[in-house]
Amino acid sequence: MIEYSAPHTGEDFAILKHVAGAYIPIKECCTMFGFLSLSRVKSLGQLLKHGITRYMNIILFDKRPEEDLIPMSDERARHMKKILKVVPGDQVLMGLIDGLMGNATVKEISEEGVRIDWEPTLESTPFSPVELVVAQVRPICMKRILREAVSLGVRKIHVVGADTAEKSYARSHLWTKGEYKSYLLHGATQSVSTKIPECITYRSVDQLDFDDIPTRILLDNIHPAGDIMDIPISEPVVLAIGPERGWTDRERAVFTDRGFCSVGMGDRVLRTETACSAGLGIIIGRLRLVALETHL
Repeated sequence: MIEYSAPHTGEDFAILKHVAGAYIPIKECCTMFGFLSLSRVKSLGQLLKHGITRYMNIILFDKRPEEDLIPMSDERARHMKKILKVVPGDQVLMGLIDGLMGNATVKEISEEGVRIDWEPTLESTPFSPVELVVAQVRPICMKRILREAVSLGVRKIHVVGADTAEKSYARSHLWTKGEYKSYLLHGATQSVSTKIPECITYRSVDQLDFDDIPTRILLDNIHPAGDIMDIPISEPVVLAIGPERGWTDRERAVFTDRGFCSVGMGDRVLRTETACSAGLGIIIGRLRLVALETHL
């Protein structure tokens, strides 16, 4: 499932290859702790021993553990034993990526691993009928955007190059080595979901096409035609948020030609990552209110 290698870019870095092909620096690994091995990575092991990790709200697998045994070589088993301190009879929430989830009962803990009794029968919370278009920003910021977007339940993420964005952002390891996939995964474990949205990259806004989505919103604090709280809304929705330096007039024209309505979100200038979380929260909240009003 997972391959590992010893540090080869200095003591502060190790490389992890997830089944999806994600490579993660050790400084990021210590926050992704459900999908690591400490084998041959002593510095990472020292970090984990000091508890520099985050609790998973659900343990996810790309496929069911063979014979319902999570080997002790898998960090998920060690997490259950050392962090959760499970004992036989305890239950732990587990799920299959893009599949079912449910409580697994711990049957046995041994040097071989953690044996479970698990019949996942529960459907994961469905995606919200919202898609996010976000311009390329610094990788460290994009990691947070991806994680939070998944936590909020967006059904698809479109990452687009922008006229004012640094071209090097799209060439970072986040994209070229598939590192972004682990941040999508982290968002799912945080939000107790087995669903991981598709994430698509584009060179520019000229490649975007959303003819099948009726509500298209462009967040723009420079030339807004209205406010995000007032625009008529119906699902599904696509919300477009620009880079730190904003959309250019050329890009605004492209969005307008493709049916996007430009709106503002207050008087303050926000970072892209803040605008993503706030904008998505408002849109998802408004859609829920519409659904409630429809059923009254």
